[in-house]
Amino acid sequence: MRVLAVSLRDFRCYEHAEVGIGEGLTVVSGPNGAGKTNLLEALYFGCTGRSCRTTNEREVVRFGAGATRIVIRALGEDGPHELAVGFEPGQPKRMRADGAPVERLLDVSDRPLVSVFLPDRLELVKGPPALRRAHLDQLVAALWPARAGTRRAYAQSLAQRNALISRIRGGQGSRASLATWDAQLAAHGIALMQDRARALDTVAESFARLGTALGLTGDAELKYRPRSRAAAPAELVAELAERIDSDLDRGFTGHGPHRDDVSFSCQGRELRAYGSQGQQRLALLALLLAEREAIAASRDVTPLMLLDDVMSELDRDRREALVEVLRAGGQAVITTTDLEHVPGVAELDVTSLVVADGNIREGAVV
Repeated sequence: MRVLAVSLRDFRCYEHAEVGIGEGLTVVSGPNGAGKTNLLEALYFGCTGRSCRTTNEREVVRFGAGATRIVIRALGEDGPHELAVGFEPGQPKRMRADGAPVERLLDVSDRPLVSVFLPDRLELVKGPPALRRAHLDQLVAALWPARAGTRRAYAQSLAQRNALISRIRGGQGSRASLATWDAQLAAHGIALMQDRARALDTVAESFARLGTALGLTGDAELKYRPRSRAAAPAELVAELAERIDSDLDRGFTGHGPHRDDVSFSCQGRELRAYGSQGQQRLALLALLLAEREAIAASRDVTPLMLLDDVMSELDRDRREALVEVLRAGGQAVITTTDLEHVPGVAELDVTSLVVADGNIREGAVV
């Protein structure tokens, strides 16, 4: 499925805009502060029902406006589709898929998949483990939608075990009753760990190849670092049992897949601690591109790639390598302050958009 167009009303700096998206590469150019990133955010918002830039979504509503609305028109093998998101601060979002109300766009099967690179997303490499766990679980859901429920089942079991720990600490529960929740938590935990390990195995080779192509010197590696060594539910139950006293002291479960991590390394050195910002940036880009390849192979659907200001810190060889990867298939939207930062743009079949003062127009590729 590919995105044909996006319609924006009162989103960030845009009062109203209708934007066509090319079948392959779309280049959005304009000066800093013109609204290029806002356009990428609108595409993401319309495809997923949430912002890729902020958790305070009041910020996406244009200053002075009461609400915003995004409509995505897309084309699948079975014909056209439309996604719509309306948002008024203080009110529930109004989301529709082909005219029918839905609770979550992420659960809609007939929607474009989307991946986004923003400079702020470097936290995925250098930030806390929770960000990497959440991203890994999103990859599992994108690769195998039927497995998305594993993470939710584990989270529910963990919440119930933690609630029981709280009651025991308050003298209102029995330690013996933990065994039942340990068995349930362990069953979901092992399944979750297996899903995560399988997902990382799926992208690890492509990550190394793309990392090298984009400029990471030496061997680039992506590794799953589970907190538990268990390979079966009974083993995880035993690990939990060994830690009951410490869990009761803390007041929560301190062991299990909710403490897992993912490491990015190059030449044997972990990039989170020892990598430069440039290396971290390349690692993030390689990861997103590797995931895009894996999803395309697994589901025969290539996610829409949104790339914000990615060219400015790459040399010409790396820019050319990135364009070649993007041209291999699927849609991509790149923002830039200078069209010359996109190699071969004049020779490629490219859709060009120019952003200025909250307005978007089609531009000539020169």
